[in-house]
Amino acid sequence: MSFQSKLSPSSPILMTYKPPQFIASAFTEFGKWMDGWETRRKRTPGHDWCIIQLGVPGLIHGFDVDTSFFTGNHSPYISIQAGCLDQEPPFTLEGDRTGMAASDSQMAAVAKLGSEVWPELVSVSQLQPGYSDCCHNYFKVSFSGRVTHLRLNMYPDGGIARLRVYGVGQRDWSSVSTNQDVDLVALTNGGVCLGYSDAHFGHPRNMIGLGRAANMADGWETARRLDRPKKLQADQRGILQVPGWEWAVFRLGHPGLISSVEVDTNHFKGNFPDSCKIEACTLTPEEEAQCISSRWDSGKWRVLVPPQKLRPHHIHHYGKAELKLSHPITHVRLIITPDGGISRLRLWGRPTPFAATLANKKWTMSKL
Repeated sequence: MSFQSKLSPSSPILMTYKPPQFIASAFTEFGKWMDGWETRRKRTPGHDWCIIQLGVPGLIHGFDVDTSFFTGNHSPYISIQAGCLDQEPPFTLEGDRTGMAASDSQMAAVAKLGSEVWPELVSVSQLQPGYSDCCHNYFKVSFSGRVTHLRLNMYPDGGIARLRVYGVGQRDWSSVSTNQDVDLVALTNGGVCLGYSDAHFGHPRNMIGLGRAANMADGWETARRLDRPKKLQADQRGILQVPGWEWAVFRLGHPGLISSVEVDTNHFKGNFPDSCKIEACTLTPEEEAQCISSRWDSGKWRVLVPPQKLRPHHIHHYGKAELKLSHPITHVRLIITPDGGISRLRLWGRPTPFAATLANKKWTMSKL
């Protein structure tokens, strides 16, 4: 959802995943088509702004305000404010609104949000024009509050190609029943990838994204390991016996007790891993920092899912029969052997209080 004030071509494009482009011959009845949000030249008091609903509520660490190709028409100054709303506003202005401004009734509806007094994450700051060597305007944020909506202010008008918001998802866990199974590692629930051994073709954070993967690029894929034996051998279960492996570590969005696991190799048909294994542990923030500095060699891992043979282009379900851990956890490590691609990882379970999780922290080390 986005709400725009006094706009011309074109505002929802701000959040488009694809990088901006410039088409010299592209014009509309309102003027030059630009791949971004450009307002008309302001001839009335005030400044232009829009309100954006985040795809995932959470904690914000920084912004990239991209002015690509806006070289004579970029917004000279911006500021960004943040709000946390209990429910979605009763209006939306999605879709192509090229050449349109907000009506009086729409302005009255958004005024009820009080967005002009929301906390300021980025104070009034100058933007550089959209040349390739200076178009990315980065802003680091120190704000500990949960955010659901942003107000992007342009002073007084102009254009912005893309707005990138970097942070960590944070669910309102007070609304989640302790008897409700949720995907504790999902990006939307605050799951975070903290480390990995290889991400040659795709980052492991893709595995905790929304829905099923759109294609291989929407998953985690490693390079082929160069230490593969010249001839491969397997054990009695058919699992290859090879010296190498790849790994990715995740912090759960909330400590919890895992009841089932899904490992999805969707789209990976000739490049799926031979097998996978999942380990888990419970860490305090201080212990997590130590593990990050040691690349997780010091993590106190315990087996959650023992080695499992994988199939191509398939969702693998592991329930109580396969799970070897009955304690709450905070972190997991997915290990694939010897290499390959995984599109999604789901860890279904029930959230538990952090204090209760630490009370069960009496586990032995399990190293690779």
